[in-house]
Amino acid sequence: MEAAKVFFNSNLRFLRNRKKFSQEHLAQQLGYTRSKYTALENGQTENPPLVDLIKISDFFKIPLDHLLKQDLGRWSEYELRKMEIGSKEYINGKNLRVLSITVTPDNKENMEYVPVKAKAGYAAGYADPEFLATLPKFSMPNLPRGGTYRMFPTTGDSMLPIPEGSDVVARYVQDWKTLKPNTPCIVILKGEQDFVFKQVSLQKNGTLLLRSLNKDYQPYTVPVNEVLEIWQYIKHQTDSLPAPETDLQEIKQLIVNMQKQLNKG
Repeated sequence: MEAAKVFFNSNLRFLRNRKKFSQEHLAQQLGYTRSKYTALENGQTENPPLVDLIKISDFFKIPLDHLLKQDLGRWSEYELRKMEIGSKEYINGKNLRVLSITVTPDNKENMEYVPVKAKAGYAAGYADPEFLATLPKFSMPNLPRGGTYRMFPTTGDSMLPIPEGSDVVARYVQDWKTLKPNTPCIVILKGEQDFVFKQVSLQKNGTLLLRSLNKDYQPYTVPVNEVLEIWQYIKHQTDSLPAPETDLQEIKQLIVNMQKQLNKG
């Protein structure tokens, strides 16, 4: 009987490169020495201990059977992403969220830009690969590794001092429980003709509290089952120059300077 082929070593190398990790960095993440990790990846460790196989399987969120028996380098990025989150929970463990993405010919993720003309259709087409294929795609340097990114245009003044019309670069949030209170996010809501840019806090009663940076806008809540996606703010781009200081701001600064002088006296 022909022996079953094992893809562990090549899969380990593929998964590390997919995360854009060096051998040294991944060894640190797994709690290994560089030499131990290198031996595992290069096939120099005969019969790796089961505890190591399970640790690597859990780290990459790849079933152990697939890690050993499947040539993951032949899988599409969408298939890999779907497998990774197949066991994840939707806040309370009952529903799944599968993120559709697009990739380059060499299987690297694109960053999609959602132009203003596509905003109204995003809530309906966010999970449709054909819709995503119509969006402009590009790459941006100096983004944190290991994330999926998308760029969204903003409208209105609810998040001033971030200027109206800014383009927000955001990272997809798979586990909403990881969000810290008042995290700036793009929130995609069901039935909405637009998405919202707000500070987000997950409440214990199963709602999201949405706040604006602009204090003229009142906070409000939405049930989590009305939320399709959450994208955490990373940075924004704008072609607007900062507004010059007003007379009121100059007077305020003058008072502050006078107070400092009085305190020194």
